[in-house]
Amino acid sequence: MPDRQTKEHETVIHGTPVVDGIAFAPAAWTRRPPLPPETAPELPEDKREAAVEDFEAASKKVAEGLRARAVSAEGSSKEVLEMTAGLAEDRGYLRMVKKDIMAGTPPIQATIAATSRFVEMFEKAGALMAERTTDLRDVRDRIIARLQGVSEPGVPHLPYPVVVMGDDLSPADTAGMDPKDYVAIVTEGGGPTSHTSIIARQLGIPCIVAARDLSEVPDGADVLVDGSAGTVTMGVDPDEARALVQEDCARIQRIRAWKGPAKTKDGVPVQLLSNIQDGATARLATESEAEGIGLFRTELLFLSSAKEPSVDEQAADYLAVFEAFPQGKVVVRTLDAGSDKPVPFATLQEEFNPALGVRGIRVTGQDPDLMLHQLDAIAQASAESPGTKVWVMAPMISTLPEAEWFAGLCRERGLKPGIMIEVPAAVILINKFMGLVDFVSIGTNDLTQYTMAADRMSPHLAEYTDPWQPAVLELIALTAAAGQSQGKPAGVCGEAAADPTLACVLVGMGITSLSMATSAISSVGATLAHVTMAQCREAATAVRGARDSKEARAVARAALGLS
Repeated sequence: MPDRQTKEHETVIHGTPVVDGIAFAPAAWTRRPPLPPETAPELPEDKREAAVEDFEAASKKVAEGLRARAVSAEGSSKEVLEMTAGLAEDRGYLRMVKKDIMAGTPPIQATIAATSRFVEMFEKAGALMAERTTDLRDVRDRIIARLQGVSEPGVPHLPYPVVVMGDDLSPADTAGMDPKDYVAIVTEGGGPTSHTSIIARQLGIPCIVAARDLSEVPDGADVLVDGSAGTVTMGVDPDEARALVQEDCARIQRIRAWKGPAKTKDGVPVQLLSNIQDGATARLATESEAEGIGLFRTELLFLSSAKEPSVDEQAADYLAVFEAFPQGKVVVRTLDAGSDKPVPFATLQEEFNPALGVRGIRVTGQDPDLMLHQLDAIAQASAESPGTKVWVMAPMISTLPEAEWFAGLCRERGLKPGIMIEVPAAVILINKFMGLVDFVSIGTNDLTQYTMAADRMSPHLAEYTDPWQPAVLELIALTAAAGQSQGKPAGVCGEAAADPTLACVLVGMGITSLSMATSAISSVGATLAHVTMAQCREAATAVRGARDSKEARAVARAALGLS
């Protein structure tokens, strides 16, 4: 499908829609500074130690600046800034640069070379590690700017609202945006689950990624951005554009005014839950309209530890989350190590294709006790917070014996067992899987990746890794139907749940709960309150006849009256 179409007086560029909304403002391009030459005269030996000190000071200043911005940030923005700061002071990265400097490479060229080597390693790892190459390049550019004595790069600051455009924005850039100044984000690269997309959703501003012909938009040109349709239009009548923006204000007001618990316009309740990773993010979720936690990612404790945490250490972390919802529901995902989340003591260090390797439940093949200790810790924490409804699910389940084994371990400890639906094999045998466990939760990010055979972090494959792809929607519908037929909950905890329009479709399919970033709950709740269950079911039926993701979006919005 062409990415651009031309009408009389108008040029329309297409990308992958990420966040709904309408914006009209001048385009403001952010471009990474050109890199200095990769080679330079050898550094004299008597200047190398001073050069190392200059590099250390520059990297320290970059990390301090990012952490200072993180102090006043919230949610995903805070996490992104802290993570990027961590890259700027990563010991392996710093060691590599300093080694090159001491061998005679000037600090700027040493920084470029080390970053290239780390980017190559991250790209080989694939998945979320590949996404962090944008973060690495951003850190590189900031350190080089410090070494050159110039300002660090970033998004343009203009005295009027703008639509930010770029080949791909760094997470640190998007994390500092104010929605009053930056009314939309459009990028040539990126994907639906990139940091840019996640933060745009938190900010509540329209966002489009993978707009391949975006470079044809000149800096300063007035553009109409439609985050629902995934279009950027030049040459539109300004009065018509402003009228569309004004109409969209009604949707924004509904979001700001919405209060839970969530239900459709005709009063059918829908359970909205938060995705969190620790006690701090769980406490933030309590300040929202979330009814509980639909995805508690337990990797953080493991990723930050050089050895397996003890049962007591784990239990303390889990209890902090349970206590945030003393009478609510908390769905715990057991360790999802491997691929983009390597754990030194649990996962293989070298795999040709980590996304298809030892990850999730498969890690137990290397260390079966890891799962047993984690379930013991969850059970211990659950006993200390008896009012919390603790459900436990395993990631990357693909065979019936895996599900049966896991369910047995949970039931031995008095825990409610479930599984993640991320692998097409689990959907093919969904009725059998459903008979073994008490619930399932669909991880749409990985389910889309594996169904479409496309790395979800690749900026070149955004149209394939779109959860609106008909094949993915069909698998979700089959899973929801199996849950209904057996009277068992089937939820969604991937990024698809945070898309307000798709959330309505999922509810219409029979999905019983939606779990998302806390910042997305109001938008999803307000949209559900605007439609009836009959409309949701009509939209769910309509998308199953769509040819592609674009048509699926269009027929869903028409059925929901959102067009």
